[in-house]
Amino acid sequence: MKHYLSIPSPFGAILLRAEEDALTGLYFVGQKYYPPDAPNVPNVSNAANMASAAPPRVLAESAEQLAEYFAGERQRFTVRLQMAGSTFQRRVWSELVKIPFGEIASYGQLALRLGLPVGSARAVGAANGRNPVSIIVPCHRVISSAGELTGYAGGLERKAGLLALERPAAALPRQLELLDAEGAQ
Repeated sequence: MKHYLSIPSPFGAILLRAEEDALTGLYFVGQKYYPPDAPNVPNVSNAANMASAAPPRVLAESAEQLAEYFAGERQRFTVRLQMAGSTFQRRVWSELVKIPFGEIASYGQLALRLGLPVGSARAVGAANGRNPVSIIVPCHRVISSAGELTGYAGGLERKAGLLALERPAAALPRQLELLDAEGAQ
């Protein structure tokens, strides 16, 4: 049974999805790959299962930890995850959680870490884009080998915002500095 909770964030509403006692999805409302079975009711807990048992505790824990993250008080998440995907996707997602808070990696670097042949960056990028638990599994920390922001299902503005939240301005990729300068004008 799937349970949902919509929460606010500095980057727009987020829909959390849980099954049993594990978080199975974290999506910015309206993002690419938004779950087709998600309820269309904003800010409603457990909208798909109103008459069923109480929603799992993991939804409240996820909301609390995300609020702490956005407030700059949390760098690691401890909620239980259950992520459906291919074996290759799960390998990529497992590598994403190894990227420390405030750091970035390229798609090519991830491919090398996974022992994949040269030229596998696109496959890594495709798996990265299908990450069903963004932020907690930090796919936003992956950029192109040229240092550019690419391929974030939640949108590049959100990716830039998440990276800026985690990194001091002096350490931002050049493209982020330009985005910040444009926003200040």
